[in-house]
Amino acid sequence: MAKGYFRASYFSGMETISWNDFEKVELRVGTVIDVFEFPKARKPAYKMKIDFGPYGIRMSSAQITRHYTPETLLGRQVVAVINFPEKQIADFMSQCLVTGFADENGDIVLTAVERTVPNGTKIA
Repeated sequence: MAKGYFRASYFSGMETISWNDFEKVELRVGTVIDVFEFPKARKPAYKMKIDFGPYGIRMSSAQITRHYTPETLLGRQVVAVINFPEKQIADFMSQCLVTGFADENGDIVLTAVERTVPNGTKIA
């Protein structure tokens, strides 16, 4: 077996998807252009306005208040799924899903882009 490859049984309990399924997910980079407090959310969250270049400006709600402030988010590039249907959160319609990983306490750490890339770039 080649290095870096595992048998499907290694991922027991994990559903596998096809390459075509993965290609349907529009994981794209956008720049945060505005951040608002979101006191109506059940859990602490921000509302963010994100510029995805040719895919437009979209709004998102993200529970990332533990590690980030509005000041640290402004101008930051984030990775988001932009082809999910809108989701209502309190009185707000979230238009994309900002991605991240839970730390050891369950608080979200944003998926990072190492270098600046054009807004709207799809994950490769």
